[in-house]
Amino acid sequence: MKKLWWVVPVAAAGVAAARRSRASSGTEERAGDRWLTVTINRPPADVGSEGKPPPPLDDLAERIDVRIRPAPGDRGTELAARFKEPVPAASTSLPARLAGQDRRQELRRALRDAKSLLEAGEVLRPDAPPTTRPTPGGRLVEVFTRRSGGEGVL
Repeated sequence: MKKLWWVVPVAAAGVAAARRSRASSGTEERAGDRWLTVTINRPPADVGSEGKPPPPLDDLAERIDVRIRPAPGDRGTELAARFKEPVPAASTSLPARLAGQDRRQELRRALRDAKSLLEAGEVLRPDAPPTTRPTPGGRLVEVFTRRSGGEGVL
């Protein structure tokens, strides 16, 4: 029995892979066409209306669909956006994302900036440089900040 300890993780990984392939082969939308959503700690009336997105999403207004609705449990507002035109699958790959060629990065950045503007009144950015003298940890933070494409997601 002790020699079969590896069966559980292998079986779990197999089940997860099967679910993923079944979901992606069905009618579910591609990853690039999904709604990107942030929850804003403000009432829906303060966020905007379906016809007019809040800044800086208003700069992308012709290219995106915006959905504004109350968040579940009366916890603010959900602000969701997606491109009207389908995003090519090649631009959503990991290499394209690391190279800064994923179109969704611009939309993610705009959503994050809109959340920051509505909640704090300004767009908050990390200090540059993060420390007064170069350290290994500071260099690591710089690498991750550059790789995130300014959107806060690696």
